[in-house]
Amino acid sequence: MNVGIVAQRGNERAATLAGRLRETLRDEEATVRIDAATAERLDTDGVDVSRMAENDLVVSIGGDGTFLFAASGAKGTPILGVNLGEVGFLNAVTPEDAVGEVRTVVETYRESGEIPSQEVPRLRATGEGEWSVHPALNEIVVQGAQRGHGQGLDYEVRVHGVRYSEGHADGVLVSTPTGSTAYNLGEGGPLVHPSVNGLVLTEMCGTDPMPPLVFELGYEVEIRVTNAPFAVVGSDGTQARIDPPETVTISLASEPARIAGPSPNFFEALSKLD
Repeated sequence: MNVGIVAQRGNERAATLAGRLRETLRDEEATVRIDAATAERLDTDGVDVSRMAENDLVVSIGGDGTFLFAASGAKGTPILGVNLGEVGFLNAVTPEDAVGEVRTVVETYRESGEIPSQEVPRLRATGEGEWSVHPALNEIVVQGAQRGHGQGLDYEVRVHGVRYSEGHADGVLVSTPTGSTAYNLGEGGPLVHPSVNGLVLTEMCGTDPMPPLVFELGYEVEIRVTNAPFAVVGSDGTQARIDPPETVTISLASEPARIAGPSPNFFEALSKLD
């Protein structure tokens, strides 16, 4: 069995736990691949996060940001999240339970050849120009070069082929249920329970915006961007530059992300947002 480990960069506690898990997995005769930054702290060989998809399981140690970083390379490989952060919408395993939970997952894999996991949707963005961003577990954002008065972009939004809104705003955001508690919430979008099969569209500081919209998971969103020196398309924090006028199409990615281990307690995590 091949297991990848991605730990929060610059976090000594995360690196120490990564070292403990590496020794545990070696005792279980598993092959361990550690992300390059963490491997350097442990004085061992590491791999780029983009290679995490070569494993049977990926263990993320840190907060939700570390989980998103691990997911960018894991693709469809199940990810087990160990929570060292404050909230933990994606990480359900405590540091104290990490070794035991990883052992349980390894044993399950050896007995059945599978790792039980929950599938969660991801989004992809395509456009007319030659740009690309990795599929987003949280959100796709289309925004102007800068935010604030006199900045932003002009836009038209079509949902499932029908015009929904147009105007001027700092940007437009499309979120999964998983991402509804992240950037979407900060922009005034609604909380969406993980069990809801829908997406959220939120206009960011629009001059005359429509209310945030929750719509069918399979619907495409087309965002026509005009009247801006340039714009950026962001996917879970990574960005690609586009030159308006251009239409960005946002749709469901063909491959979901997979979360292994116990399901995070959504309502308990919400109580930590204040």
